Formats: sequence, C-alpha cells, structure tokens
Amino acid sequence: MGRVLVTRRLPDGGLDPLAGHELIGPKANDDPYTSDELRAYAAEVDAIVSLLTDRIDGEVLAAGSGQLRVVANAAVGYDNVDVDAAAALGIVVCNTPGVLDETTADTAFLLVLAAARLASEAERDLRAGRWGGWGINQYLGRDVHDATLGIVGFGRIGRAVAARASGFGMRIVHHARHPTGIAGYVGNLDTLLAHADIVTLHVPGGAATRHLIDARRLALMKPTAVLVNTARGTVVDEVALADALHAGRIFAAGLDVFEREPEVNPRLLDAPRTVLLPHIGSASRATRTRMATMASAAAASVLAGNTPPNVVTG
Repeated sequence: MGRVLVTRRLPDGGLDPLAGHELIGPKANDDPYTSDELRAYAAEVDAIVSLLTDRIDGEVLAAGSGQLRVVANAAVGYDNVDVDAAAALGIVVCNTPGVLDETTADTAFLLVLAAARLASEAERDLRAGRWGGWGINQYLGRDVHDATLGIVGFGRIGRAVAARASGFGMRIVHHARHPTGIAGYVGNLDTLLAHADIVTLHVPGGAATRHLIDARRLALMKPTAVLVNTARGTVVDEVALADALHAGRIFAAGLDVFEREPEVNPRLLDAPRTVLLPHIGSASRATRTRMATMASAAAASVLAGNTPPNVVTG
C-alpha cells in the first residue's frame, strides 16, 4: 500500500478507490498547499491526487523523483501538470476524461442562451429595482434558433454542445486542428469566426492555445456575435475582449473561466452584456464525485502495478 497526498477536500465517496492506502491531507481548513509544501510532500508520497488549481511543476516532480509514481489530476485538463517533466522522471500522469463532458456542455449552452438573450443584465435590473415593467424595446437579445454556432475544438465536449445546438435549430460549424471528416468542418479558424453568430471555445489550455482569441480575431467577429468560453481562461485575451465589449465590437460574452483565477479583470466585471460564472463547468454533485473517483481509481491502479485507461500521453 502507498502513501497518497490528497491536495483538497473531495466530494463524499471520491476517495473510496484508495481504501487501504495511507492518505495525507487535505489541510483541515482546505487551504491549498503552497509550492514549498507540495515539493516537501512529493518527496514523501507515492501518489498525488490533485486539482487543476494545484501547480505540479517540474520542481515538485523532481522532488518526488524515485518516490512519486503517479499524479492523478481530478480534471479533464492537465495544463497545471508538467507532463514532459513527469515523463522524463517516469511519473505517470492521469486525468478524468469523459465523465464531465455532458455537464460542461450543459454549462456552455447555459452561457450561450444567457449571453445571447441578455439574461444576466435583465436579472440585475430586476433585482436592483430598475425594471419598470414590460416594454417592447427592452433587453433585445439575439435569437439562438436559426443562428450559426461556431464550435472551436471538436472533442467530446464540443460534440456534446453540437448535440444541444441541433435541438435548438442552430446551424453548426466547427474547427479543429485536424480535419474531422464531419459535415460543418471549417479548416480556417478566421473564416469560422467571421461567419458564426455565436462562438463557443472547447480547446485545451497551454502555450499552443494561449490568446487563441486575441484582438485581431475578435475584430473578425460580427458586431452582433456572442463569444462563450468554458475551456481555459488563457485561451482568450481578456484585455482585448473587455475592449471589444465596451466598444460594442461584439454583442455579448459568456465566460466560466478566467486568465488569472480567482482574479477577474475589473473591466470584464463591468463590461456590458457579459455573463460571468465562477468556473462551474463541471459543477454537479454527480459529475464532481465521478471525477474524484476516477482520479483516485487511477492512482490506486498505478500503485497496484497496473496501467489505468486515463493515462495522459502528452
């Protein structure tokens, strides 16, 4: 049996697959471990069950060299883990693909609807007592039905969003790094951005996608367009997006992720026609429990000398 560092409190039942192993953490107040603390523990444990907010960088992994066998990240993304450094040290990295696709797609479509129909702006006025009764020119949003939805990144979550969009009578186009062989594929991202009425982002984080949507690409979008991001905050240049929203160069935005979480750019906070959520994409009790269970099961599998199906290969 091994020693396992659990960095944060997980949903009830999430650690069941690690029964019999010695569990260390989380802190009593559930505060995150510092980089120094992670390095110290990495040298003493066989496995780490981490969250996307834990930075498992090369220094942490190097500290665990010879002892640490697996980092199981309870997230589908793994840009918080230095996968190359782990591979060089023989440390297995696992994530939780598949279990959160439908829930995250639900959140993406929630943002599509809320941003296009100005739902947050209307609710804010109602709660603040600013609504004086029905008016024919109030809160005039954009129709979702019959609109063209551009999906950037066409993995499991992107395809789940497409299924929802089909039910709303949307025209669907998509872009991915490689041709998908599926109707609606657009090989040039700039072309998709110029054509779509609503754009939703579903690409991984990391250096390759940092500021994929920047000032130049925002300028390609229609002034009536809506941008939705449930991927990673770094995919969008928040300064450029805030500028575009304040200037009315795009119609609205719906964001669940931010560049420097939990900080949010102040100009986004007061931007017009903007729906902001605190990274709740996978936040249903059932889904978060499945994520924790999958990560724990992967760690237990590696410690038992097996290879789980959710190993990250880079």
